[in-house]
Amino acid sequence: MTSKPVSLSPYKPRVFSGVQPTGNLHLGNYLGAIKRFAELQHAHDCIYCVVDLHAITQGVEVWGGPEGLRRATREVTAAYIAAGIDTKKHIVFNQSQVVEHAELAWIFNCIARMGWANRMTQFKEKAGKDRENASVGLFAYPMLMAADILVYRATHVPVGDDQKQHLELTRDIAQKFNFDFADRIRELGLSSGEYFPLPEPLIAGPAPRVMSLRDGSKKMSKSDPSDYSRLNLTDDADAIAQKVRKAKTDPEPLPSEEAGLKGRPEAENLVTIFAALSGEAPASILQQYGGGQFSTFKNALVELAVAKLSPVGAEMRRLTADPAMIDAVLADGAERARAIAAPVMRDVREIYGFIQE
Repeated sequence: MTSKPVSLSPYKPRVFSGVQPTGNLHLGNYLGAIKRFAELQHAHDCIYCVVDLHAITQGVEVWGGPEGLRRATREVTAAYIAAGIDTKKHIVFNQSQVVEHAELAWIFNCIARMGWANRMTQFKEKAGKDRENASVGLFAYPMLMAADILVYRATHVPVGDDQKQHLELTRDIAQKFNFDFADRIRELGLSSGEYFPLPEPLIAGPAPRVMSLRDGSKKMSKSDPSDYSRLNLTDDADAIAQKVRKAKTDPEPLPSEEAGLKGRPEAENLVTIFAALSGEAPASILQQYGGGQFSTFKNALVELAVAKLSPVGAEMRRLTADPAMIDAVLADGAERARAIAAPVMRDVREIYGFIQE
């Protein structure tokens, strides 16, 4: 006997996003994603995922094996909470506990076209020159991302520049599904013919581009072998101070105008970090510190970074010391996420004609 589909139209405004648990969360992750997630919750219904299925698309040396994956999953969850995300009002969970993500991803693998997937630049960047050795999972990553979003019929997604192309693909998949099955969707009374929304990007101004403290031409990265290249969210005040003071600069004084930062990537990076943490414009910061030595500016940046990041790091350390509590948050979030995802997946099965209980 087939179950009766559940109509979810009209769409409920809903935000979905996630962070990969691959260890060493740093300042770039915080400013570019997690801090913004916390800000969005005040005006939106939010679902925030720890995307552990995405984390395993590359080799075990990237995701760290079973213990590394568990530890990193709990660390991302702790970062969400430490940043101020309310796990009672909003949903925080890890992807692998909600099987509908993987099931809908397979459906979307069958909807997406090879040409669409071949255009994804992130696969080319991550696979590098040895694409024949890349996993099928890495190639299919954008279809899983589409499933992550659409299994909740999310209407908005906060995205950075590196994910815009994936969101465009998500919209293409939703549009093709709606077109291919428009008659069936109407026949089942699920909507006027468009079952999945076309999710919109949520852009809250340009995200700060946080670069390595050792090389201003490279993004701050969790995979950089030098711990001095990044400010980890779990760093204590002493570590933050040491890393900022040792951050690479050049012999010239800090300029008084933004034009003076051109061709000086390390100086520009430190000013960008100061601006992002303080909420001030770079021009205002340069007016205050321009013409002076870097040591004076770095001391001010140390004070600011410690004030802003130390409480987050301390709370993360407190939370991760109690893994049972973190796991309880994830289990509760997964149960609430499944309550939304399961009816959507049931509808999709009915649309396709799969026999189900």
